[in-house]
Amino acid sequence: MQIQTRRQILEIWRATVEYSFRNGEWEWGGRSGRNSISDAEQLLTILYPATVIDSLSVDRVDQTADDVLEYLRGLGNAMDIPRRLVEFVGDYMRTYSSDGTPDFSGGTYFGADGDETELMSAEQARLDVVDSFSMSITLCLATLGFLRTYKQGLRSARMLAEIQVTEELTSARLTGAMVGLLRSFVVNTFDPGEEPGQVFCRTLNQQGIANELLIRDLLDDLSEIRAGLRQELSVSNGQIGEELDNRGRMFECGWTWGVVDGAAEIAVDIDVGVQPVGVADARPYLYFTVVALDGIQDLFTERTRVLGLLTEEQQRLARLLQVRFDLTRQFWSKIATYGGVNWPLEDLPWTATDGEESDYYSILLTSIVMQGIGTERIGNVDVERVGRLLEELASRGRITRRMMKNDPALLVHRPGLILDMRGSEKVSGGPMLRWTITSYAVLLLKRMLRVAELIDDNASRMRFLDDADRIWAHVEGRKITVPGVRGLWDDPGRVFPDARLSAEDTPSWYHTERVIEVLVGAANVTLTLPLATSGLGQRAEQLLAEAEYLFDRERLRGTSDTGEKMRESFQVIGAKLRRARSLLRDRPGTASILAGDVLRELDIVDAARQDTTRMT
Repeated sequence: MQIQTRRQILEIWRATVEYSFRNGEWEWGGRSGRNSISDAEQLLTILYPATVIDSLSVDRVDQTADDVLEYLRGLGNAMDIPRRLVEFVGDYMRTYSSDGTPDFSGGTYFGADGDETELMSAEQARLDVVDSFSMSITLCLATLGFLRTYKQGLRSARMLAEIQVTEELTSARLTGAMVGLLRSFVVNTFDPGEEPGQVFCRTLNQQGIANELLIRDLLDDLSEIRAGLRQELSVSNGQIGEELDNRGRMFECGWTWGVVDGAAEIAVDIDVGVQPVGVADARPYLYFTVVALDGIQDLFTERTRVLGLLTEEQQRLARLLQVRFDLTRQFWSKIATYGGVNWPLEDLPWTATDGEESDYYSILLTSIVMQGIGTERIGNVDVERVGRLLEELASRGRITRRMMKNDPALLVHRPGLILDMRGSEKVSGGPMLRWTITSYAVLLLKRMLRVAELIDDNASRMRFLDDADRIWAHVEGRKITVPGVRGLWDDPGRVFPDARLSAEDTPSWYHTERVIEVLVGAANVTLTLPLATSGLGQRAEQLLAEAEYLFDRERLRGTSDTGEKMRESFQVIGAKLRRARSLLRDRPGTASILAGDVLRELDIVDAARQDTTRMT
């Protein structure tokens, strides 16, 4: 893999500090101005990799790496950096909280159709959105883990008091975000004869069988998921529970864009402020579903568990979210790969039940499919098959192929996928809000790296890593080059010059933070050992067996006792053999080299003995 993960992250850190930290103050906002999501993304650009990659950590001042200090020197020395991060996080937590109620609004990320954006009301701008819930979970967990470690070495009473306040604000925001995700989960039911049912059947019917047979088999396959949803939602939403009881109705589940219309309040033991009335239509969006799943997944990482970042009440909420996480993942994985022979997912582009189709949906579905790989309920999915699909999507998006004149593929990059936020028009008589997604290349790269991490075959792993390098070359080419913003994202006009897109001179924290996520994913691939082939393992075992046999034979002959130099040599040989034995299962290639070194050295000893024998 050609992506130089560490250097790229450090360069983004330096660019972020140069843009954001001026005259001793952190300046918030980027291309879209300030809102609860963009400001969180700006913080996570530094905080996320610093808390998930050990060698980039800044929470232990005596262990901060020299290159980290060099690239973050704009924030000060090893003691200044974590202190200032605490200050920035505290500022964020106070800004996006009012009278004890966390603010999860979309604000300046919301848009509307054409000139109607100007008609968007202040009340609409304050609507909560799933993107903010999910990003807040990631930010809060990163912050709590950072603070938990940083305060261990502190003696300053002032700093310890500030950390305690920041922890309390962060924990309250985390709880609020979890409650928001619970209230944004939906199940949409419909009859097979209705338009959503007809679209569903057309999408899934890759074998050309009669619709009656398809519907019967599909409903049978989904019966356990239906039962799980029925059990979970019977208390919180009795109407949906009743509709799920009708086994002739089809359904889909996931997350809508915000708190769903009619959502009940979630009972919690701590004060999370006012739980706003929902307005979002009760139908899942693939984009917001994947965003929610990504945030929820952070609740169950080893780091979250080991550091004990969740309170008892948060653990209870996390269990409720995990049930929805599992059921949603099972549902979409079954739908995407239904039939087995020809996956509906492979019939590009994916069509949602509202009739809208996009390659974005196809990329998002691959994310859900890969999240469930190897789990008991989903089983093993052909990872290489997913990788080949991503290769096609890269070509369709003109990432690995040349853009043609007036190429319609440009539309996935600019303006991107535009989602109508149904239900938002009910607020204060404003227009229907819209949400725009323009991160096609980064979404694709993140999934391609995940394929390379999961793949069993080493040749295929190398193939998909090569694909990832090609996609990264495209993403890297979209860096902004304007002085003062150089090294941040996103300027698609630099890789699509014929499209005559206007140059960008302000950073998009939405894109920059997602590039950071990609680089963290690349680091995970780097830390994942390639699977040893059976042939390589057998060769290593044979070499090691011969080396140990010859070594034992020489010791039996007393060769190691013939002088101090020989004794030292045999101690080194013994250490190499022990090392080779310990690496035999996980790193057979390295074990082979060590065994080969031993065989070479023992052959020198044997040759010297034979020469001595002939001379005598």
